[in-house]
Amino acid sequence: MARVVVVGGGFGGLASAARLSKLGHAVTLVEQAPTLGGALSTVTRDDGFAWDAGPTTTLLPAVVRDLFRKTGRPLEREPGDVDLVARDLVREHRFEDGSALRLPGGSRAAQLAAFDALGPGLGEQWVGYVASYSDTWDLLRRDYLERPWDPTLAPRALTNLLTSREVLHRRLRKTFRDDRLRLVAGHPFVADGHDLRNVPVWQGVVSYVEQRFGAWTVPGGIATLGTVLADRLGTRGVTVLTGTTAHDLVLRAGRVAAVATSAGELDADLVVCAVDPRRLPALARHVERTMPAIPPVVCHVGLSDARSLPDLPHEVVLHGDPMLVVRTGGRAPDGAAAWTVLGRGRLAEDVLDALARHRIDLRDRVVVRVDRSPRDLVDAWGGSPLGVLWQGRATTRRRLGPTTPVPGVYAAGAHATPGSGLPFVGLSAALVAQAIGPADRPDPSRP
Repeated sequence: MARVVVVGGGFGGLASAARLSKLGHAVTLVEQAPTLGGALSTVTRDDGFAWDAGPTTTLLPAVVRDLFRKTGRPLEREPGDVDLVARDLVREHRFEDGSALRLPGGSRAAQLAAFDALGPGLGEQWVGYVASYSDTWDLLRRDYLERPWDPTLAPRALTNLLTSREVLHRRLRKTFRDDRLRLVAGHPFVADGHDLRNVPVWQGVVSYVEQRFGAWTVPGGIATLGTVLADRLGTRGVTVLTGTTAHDLVLRAGRVAAVATSAGELDADLVVCAVDPRRLPALARHVERTMPAIPPVVCHVGLSDARSLPDLPHEVVLHGDPMLVVRTGGRAPDGAAAWTVLGRGRLAEDVLDALARHRIDLRDRVVVRVDRSPRDLVDAWGGSPLGVLWQGRATTRRRLGPTTPVPGVYAAGAHATPGSGLPFVGLSAALVAQAIGPADRPDPSRP
């Protein structure tokens, strides 16, 4: 049985700790914040308003279900209404020319009809583009997402895919004449702060995942998963140290031996870094050629007279510069509503003033407002929840995980392979657990 210290109490750290404790390891989780969950948490007010701090939906529901099933009780058997529920729409897109697209998920036929409603022939263009990623998805799933990637042993097809010079911006320009289709395909990356000229073309597989699996949520809010998972650590016997800062890794004889924290040194046979590696000097030099993706401007608002508000789906993207995203699923007192507005781009005015120019004027309805700048979010979570900024194909190999160059140290979370977003962070934890293995297996990081 190895002594494992997991640094970071976000989704990646929680999932790693739960999986490794189930495999028989003695796990201690260290989190600098007073509570667990990271971006998978809730912003609350005493007057009854609450908003998901981070994502409100997830792709690939099987990743979450697999996590709970393999660490104890299946998610659907947890007390309370916490099972995943499919959304009818992934999101709604509104374009500067006044047209709009309600993007369904989980159905090729439904997407075909939705794009045909946007313009003649656009449905066939879209489903053809998505279908072009079928083989890419199968290759990534089998050899990159579901088992640790070893560049020296990977199939040639995967190596060629991950090292291709083609970027998503070029593929979209070649594939679509209609700018609106480019905006829909590029949105997941633009929303996370990436420049499509630096995003590898294989990342376009996200459109395939959205079409095939759809978007999912939890009735009580996606942050509920963080709460339930934190409780799971208690049943698994994980030692949790909140309000404790990890300062660095302690190396002896060339491998990790402990973690230096604000509470003293914690002896460790293995360490999982589930935070931005820049926070740990022993790892920082290995990622100095990467940059974090910067979070958006966030404005949580509590609104009066909910019945007279515009009838919007759970997420609406207002394309332009700035690009605004409206999320409507917060919790509020009777008769009120809790919405979140995200801003990206040249935001030279108050985000609600910018929203009003899109004919969604909330300014006279605001009874509660919580503004969070990108710096606020990074400070609150100890790093960007959006992981590593795409800077071309080299980003894939510069990102750590599941192993790292430091013997005995592994990496999970948004900054690790395979990247940010709830399902991919969950997969990073599964990859770490697979790389370490059960307690009765010899430590794979030792020669």
